[in-house]
Amino acid sequence: VQLVESGGGSVQAGGSLRLSCAASAYTYSLNCMAWFRQAPGKEREGVASIYTNGGSTSYADSAKGRFTISKDNAENTLYLQMNNLKPEDTAMYSCAVGLGGGDSCGTSRQWTTFRYRGQGTQVTVS
Repeated sequence: VQLVESGGGSVQAGGSLRLSCAASAYTYSLNCMAWFRQAPGKEREGVASIYTNGGSTSYADSAKGRFTISKDNAENTLYLQMNNLKPEDTAMYSCAVGLGGGDSCGTSRQWTTFRYRGQGTQVTVS
């Protein structure tokens, strides 16, 4: 399974972007999907996650109230709607898909524990 992100770009502070993560094959058996970001010189961090068995979501404090994670099952695509963007949101955003639910599908879960991981799309906020 390959994950391909799109939708990144340059935007002014206060603007919005919608990121997409398209999977090359169906990932029904993998029920935890997440977005991560990594800014230059910083560690990769979990931004948002969704447990597809029920749809429960989890957000990093920095994303709460501004970002929304969702999944289109028919399109096998994961989304991240980002509103009211700030310069500190500037980073490479990547998606990941893995197995697990509950506490194991939160934003504290490590990037390397996801079975499939994308290359990322750049978001720059000025």
